[in-house]
Amino acid sequence: MGTLDGKVALITGAGQGIGQGVAFALAREGAAIAVTGRTESKLVDTVEQVRALGGTAEPVVCDIADPDEITAAVDRTVELFGGVDILVNNASFNPLGPLLDLKPAVLEKAYRSGPLAALQAMQLVHPIMKARGGGSIVNMVTSAAVRWDTSGYGGYASTKEALRSLTRTAASEWGIDGIRVNAVAPHALSPGLKKWTETYPEEAAAFVKSIPLRRIGDPEQDIGRAVAWIVSDDARYLTGATLPLDGGQARWA
Repeated sequence: MGTLDGKVALITGAGQGIGQGVAFALAREGAAIAVTGRTESKLVDTVEQVRALGGTAEPVVCDIADPDEITAAVDRTVELFGGVDILVNNASFNPLGPLLDLKPAVLEKAYRSGPLAALQAMQLVHPIMKARGGGSIVNMVTSAAVRWDTSGYGGYASTKEALRSLTRTAASEWGIDGIRVNAVAPHALSPGLKKWTETYPEEAAAFVKSIPLRRIGDPEQDIGRAVAWIVSDDARYLTGATLPLDGGQARWA
């Protein structure tokens, strides 16, 4: 038996990278997965791989920048699986670059697809989880906000810090309903990070050298497996926390 048998998980941005790794890990523990994202072909690929593992999954196309699509994705998940026990807010648009170059419209897009989208999804699943006796929410944040040098990461870090604050508040307000809410700050070899390492090999080598474990995490084994633990009953007393899954790189106060 898996630790998540009978549970239903809705994972955003699950067509690739960290979201896909989390989908695989949760499916291995018995959860049924609503695989959400913008690109249907990527979702179908993830679903097929989950099914090849013996798991249960369905694709749910959703652009998190569109509030109506977030609502539709939650409704579709309930229609497919009968409810939601686990929500993983992974997808987001990440603005990078110096503050002087950061356009308001770009930052607004980042907030819409980041903390605002996550909050909407959290609000939508709250009554569903409460009616089912509780649930677990995991929000993906970043260690960029606590880097030794945050230059070029200001916009990105600000959206994720907003999400960290929402995480802590939801944990405080919803614990009475049996809903645990935690944040994870991961480093993992996503397609975006892989492209960056190929484009800037010297900078990437220096980046890896700054990680005490001297490697970038694997989306399933290093991030997904940890998330599977966080949302399981084995971590039932954990809420309001931020777990840095970054190989020890960042210094979290």
